[in-house]
Amino acid sequence: MEHHTGWGVLEQAAAMAQRDEAFALATVVWRQGPSSGKECNRAIVTASGEVHGWIGGACAEPVIVRHAREVLADGEPRLLLLGPADQITGEVREGTTVVPISCQSEGALEVFVEPVRPAPRVVVVGRSPMAHTLVDLVTALGWRATMVDGAAFSSADVPPNALVVVATQGHHDEEAVEQALAAEPGYVALVGSRKRGKAVLGYLADRGVAKERLDMVRVPAGLDLGHVSHREIAVCVLAELVQLRAAGELPASGLPAVGQPAEAVDPVCGMTVTADESGRPFEYQGHTYYFCCPGCRRAFSRDPASYVSDQPEEARC
Repeated sequence: MEHHTGWGVLEQAAAMAQRDEAFALATVVWRQGPSSGKECNRAIVTASGEVHGWIGGACAEPVIVRHAREVLADGEPRLLLLGPADQITGEVREGTTVVPISCQSEGALEVFVEPVRPAPRVVVVGRSPMAHTLVDLVTALGWRATMVDGAAFSSADVPPNALVVVATQGHHDEEAVEQALAAEPGYVALVGSRKRGKAVLGYLADRGVAKERLDMVRVPAGLDLGHVSHREIAVCVLAELVQLRAAGELPASGLPAVGQPAEAVDPVCGMTVTADESGRPFEYQGHTYYFCCPGCRRAFSRDPASYVSDQPEEARC
């Protein structure tokens, strides 16, 4: 069994998911020769652009990696149709993203790219009945929840992009909110009245906590569902979290802060490529050019002037 065609990649994907690692899974679902990609070829693409598996040759892979990172960022799966314009024939199915590529040897590929992202992680600070109820509700959704006593809570208890709900009910509120903000989480809410929230934030402002940090604290925590009991506040908080997640306003747990790489246009074939070492850089007259494959780079190196004379400035990097 080849690692890139079946269970090998899926087993690795399962192991990564167990470790709360975010990635995109790309699967070739159709091909038109002479593409090097075959049906059911699979690959894992990490948030940093690393590829584990096989999804196509030198022209197809950079394009798929770029779209995989976008899929991982926005959480929406995508069906890609790649190939030279004259290879992509017939009616394109609705929802398909068509990506023309210029390498004639690649044929055409249809690749389904789906995000695999860890469930949201919620850190509940406090031990009140409401805090226990919130942990139960979060867990029932399949999200991950951690409860930490307010007196023991520190920024080290907050994983990257976690959602923090401070429910210390007047015990160590200021310290808990300050520690939560120091971790730079994706969401911070304080359970309490507007009056109490104003006092806490004012105290932290006097301690020198930056205004932009304090502005991210939601107080009172949760959606306004009217007059509710103490335990029912947990429903208000969870409703807000679900609403924000559905609107795409919460960061994805498990995603490192990796920016999108710079891009350039291959001056030979016109493809968009990554402007780093993987793009096979070539220096010419003070500019760095990048290429989708060794063939394009060789063609350019033989006669650079014929390719750059008509290139717009933005095609150069």
